[in-house]
Amino acid sequence: MTHVTSPEDASGLMWSKSSYSDSSNPSDCVEIAPTPTAIHVRDSKNPGGARLAMAPAAWAAFVAFAAQG
Repeated sequence: MTHVTSPEDASGLMWSKSSYSDSSNPSDCVEIAPTPTAIHVRDSKNPGGARLAMAPAAWAAFVAFAAQG
């Protein structure tokens, strides 16, 4: 299941960017904040904006799919 989280729901999360991020524009990236029950995702250019949260299995399936491309 995927849902949008509010800033209140995501307070205290530890956000990180991929090591594959383009270093020429460090703010142009997707950031994630993993927790035991969800992977939270946000746009680094708009950290206060909409966020997604998905089950760890859904995130793993997405990453596997994206790696094929």
